[in-house]
Amino acid sequence: MNPLSYLTASDGARIAYRLDGDADRPWLVLSNSIGTDLHMWDAQVPELARHFHVLRYDARGHGASDAPPGEYTLERLGRDVIELLDALRVQRAHFLGLSLGGMVGQWLGVHAGERIDRLVLSNTSAYLGPAEQWAERIASVLGVEDMADTAEMFLGNWFPAAMREADGPQIQAFRGMLLSTDPRGLAGNYAAVRDLDLREALAAVSRPTLVIAGRYDTVTLASHGEEIAARVPGASLLVLPAVHLSNVEYPDEFIGAVLGFLLRA
Repeated sequence: MNPLSYLTASDGARIAYRLDGDADRPWLVLSNSIGTDLHMWDAQVPELARHFHVLRYDARGHGASDAPPGEYTLERLGRDVIELLDALRVQRAHFLGLSLGGMVGQWLGVHAGERIDRLVLSNTSAYLGPAEQWAERIASVLGVEDMADTAEMFLGNWFPAAMREADGPQIQAFRGMLLSTDPRGLAGNYAAVRDLDLREALAAVSRPTLVIAGRYDTVTLASHGEEIAARVPGASLLVLPAVHLSNVEYPDEFIGAVLGFLLRA
């Protein structure tokens, strides 16, 4: 297993990242959902690394990255990716983001399209209002002494009941990620989601784009994915019979769609 490396971002926060696959292959950036870390992609990396030089990182506030206090912005999360690419001297890369990672991907597509080859936006939204609900969530997560109840709430939103009740290794791994998430990091990222509204801006995305949605997703609804695909010029849409973490629930269909899209001539 390759060790973690660290970038000190322009605001002083340390961002943890990892590289997999041969350095002479095209670059692919993987961006995690809120409440997880770069290990949410563990099952996909072996296959992806056969074709790409894979860069995955812990979004600020998650995993081994710093969790600065205060509110984060989507621009700051997007600039973390650009600064990683700059530090690694990567001019252009494919980008695959799920949920929060897909929001970062949308921002990059709108504001830094020259750095992106192909864009995959999975189980994500361009707007998750109203803003008032996020103030309550920020206050509640900052007031918790441990993350146990928050973790179970997330798992309930991410996976079908049968998977949760079986409590297999995948559920346990994601519960572990949630329990280790710094509440300040979760609150900071909630603020970025609160302020998200890229609906009108998506018309400016010029990169080939694949949108993946979950038919039973109660967080980033399938209709949200449909709206993104309708607004991004030329985007294609795949709806899987999944809840929120499509890559975990339908790994074969997910990786098949991603590779088919990224490797298309």
